[in-house]
Amino acid sequence: QVQLVESGGGLVQPGGSLRLSCAASGTMLSINKMGWYRQAPGKQRELVATITSSGSTNYADSVKGRFTISRDNVKKTVDLQMNSLKPEETAVYTCNAQIRPSWVFKWNDYWGQGTQVTVSS
Repeated sequence: QVQLVESGGGLVQPGGSLRLSCAASGTMLSINKMGWYRQAPGKQRELVATITSSGSTNYADSVKGRFTISRDNVKKTVDLQMNSLKPEETAVYTCNAQIRPSWVFKWNDYWGQGTQVTVSS
């Protein structure tokens, strides 16, 4: 049984900061790429940032220089530090991970429940 649980969302003013965290629960898990996505009402879900098991990162152009993704392979967590937040970045942020439990041969994508981030004055 694999679960991804996010935390850290909330209301912040424009220019403020938030740190999101996602934890993968379960044992005997192999975890490859992890990342964060976001989706605003009426819009498509978009990639925010990803990080491989070795620490290689990829960011959407719109967040480069402001957001930082990191992971802890022992704790099985991935964090997203968001600085200088803009109102247009209000969205539900969702954690994603490529995971293979020991009893499964194929890799699968797992998604968290999502956490609301609202940037407003």
